[in-house]
Amino acid sequence: MNTLRNILALIGLIAIGLIVWAALQFQPYYSAFNNFDNKALATYQDMAITLAETGNAADATVWKQQVKDGLSIEDVEDVMKSVAAELNIKNVGELPLSKQVENMTGKKQRFLKIYMYCNPLTAVKMVDYSDAFSAYLPCRLSLVEDKQGKLWIYALNMDMMIHGGKTLPDDLKIEAERVRTVIKSIMDRAAAGEF
Repeated sequence: MNTLRNILALIGLIAIGLIVWAALQFQPYYSAFNNFDNKALATYQDMAITLAETGNAADATVWKQQVKDGLSIEDVEDVMKSVAAELNIKNVGELPLSKQVENMTGKKQRFLKIYMYCNPLTAVKMVDYSDAFSAYLPCRLSLVEDKQGKLWIYALNMDMMIHGGKTLPDDLKIEAERVRTVIKSIMDRAAAGEF
């Protein structure tokens, strides 16, 4: 009986030691995460769930919206242009990738086009806060024809940029959230064909 008690005590001591060791190892990270935006955990949980479901990191970092059946590419583009103008965000470029590949190969491609939007005043403030934000600029939407012929709109999930780290300064956070709302509005309304 004493031997069993000693073995259990030893196991308990080892377990406590491992807990203390783990706490010491992760304490600096825990302290850092305490300073993160209050929506950071939910943002990363959503990404982790999508990553687990799809096994694809790109799927975990984007929003996607299926375009309503019956809408043409031109319908979607018209709504995107209209909503962007209404919400005062600049269309700063388009990349007609499928058209370019068709020209290069002579082979028909499924539709793929990238649309770039920017609020220059917000963009420069984001870069003033962190040069790394320049990699997120301009905001992009893509219109993609899937392998079954359905149209989808994709955009980078901006929640990671806004909420994924330390809380942004109030004025910058307000502007970033406004751009997020604009991009989601363009995406959602274009997918539904709603001017």
